[in-house]
Amino acid sequence: MTKFFKTAAVSAAMLTFAGAAIAERYVMITHTQGTDPFWPVVQKGGSDAAAAVGAEFEYNFDPSGDMSGMAKLIEAAAATQPDGIIVSLPDADALGDAIRAAADSGIPVITMNSGLESSKDVGALMHVGQPEREAGEAAGARAKEEGVTKGLCLNQEAFNTALVDRCSGYFDAMGTELNQIDVSNDVAQIKTRTAAALQADPEIDGLLAVGPHVCAAAAEAVDEVGADIHLACFDLSPEVIKLIDEGKVQYTIDQQQYLQGYMPVVVLHLYNNYAGMLPGANIPSGPGFVDASNAAGVAEQAGTNR
Repeated sequence: MTKFFKTAAVSAAMLTFAGAAIAERYVMITHTQGTDPFWPVVQKGGSDAAAAVGAEFEYNFDPSGDMSGMAKLIEAAAATQPDGIIVSLPDADALGDAIRAAADSGIPVITMNSGLESSKDVGALMHVGQPEREAGEAAGARAKEEGVTKGLCLNQEAFNTALVDRCSGYFDAMGTELNQIDVSNDVAQIKTRTAAALQADPEIDGLLAVGPHVCAAAAEAVDEVGADIHLACFDLSPEVIKLIDEGKVQYTIDQQQYLQGYMPVVVLHLYNNYAGMLPGANIPSGPGFVDASNAAGVAEQAGTNR
């Protein structure tokens, strides 16, 4: 090998090493148990954004769904000193200390999906997600217009303040008291508990399912009971699109979860590389309605990018 090529090879190796040494690394931690089809789309958004900016991306969740387990994941991520942490915030009381400690150690943090109201309090730079109470109010206002007189909200995560806000907003818009049950994240239990609630109170004529897997299981419960129910949902999945096409779901609220994964990575990249550059406000990813009028247009994206 000539001296020129030896020098070139060494220089290339040094550049490669230097590039690897300075590569940004972002860690995303969410509260999924791995059963909700919503979260793989969020993960894909984060992964795609990291690839676009040339960063490393790690995605973690506690399969038990336990908030103490999620807090430990945040602490473990912070101990590795990543260039940024992206975290959902369903329970500020349980997760706030871990997030605040990460921010206090100098790690930029962005909250996403849930926890808009608590984001600044726990030390995050900003939040990416939909205003959940407003989304619930939009769902409730439309349900009232479409004839619902007595609703029931199916909440799969009773601890999750974002989901409670959806339910509360729904009933606020209808001008009635909150009527909510915990259906768990287990599809079989969702179906059983929903059917039992409908059988126990025949006056219920509207259901709000605040997750896509809850929506699908609730539709099965409605079929089983044989009731005439207005079913509205949150989020997209191929099953939800199919149910809209079949007329079993009147509409779903699309919060565009791909953006919730994608935008925090881009924002952190800008923040780290352009002297603290940040948007001037939180980024709302939704809400928007998907119903029979526009479901065909998003069908191919459902479960992948929507």
